[in-house]
Amino acid sequence: MKFYVNTQAQLNGDHEVHRETCFRLPSPANRLYLGDYTSSESALRVARKYYPKADGCYYCCPEIHHS
Repeated sequence: MKFYVNTQAQLNGDHEVHRETCFRLPSPANRLYLGDYTSSESALRVARKYYPKADGCYYCCPEIHHS
């Protein structure tokens, strides 16, 4: 599954990680491709290299959503 991180932070400072099929996937101008991973946890680890406050999307990655 392909994963992306939103390059624009939410109000709480989080940058959300999304699956490519998410209905809340940011526009191409506001997302960074993280890669193709078998688990959302792997994608989150990579996203946190860019954005330490990265978190999973409530809708498509609830298993890594914490705030």
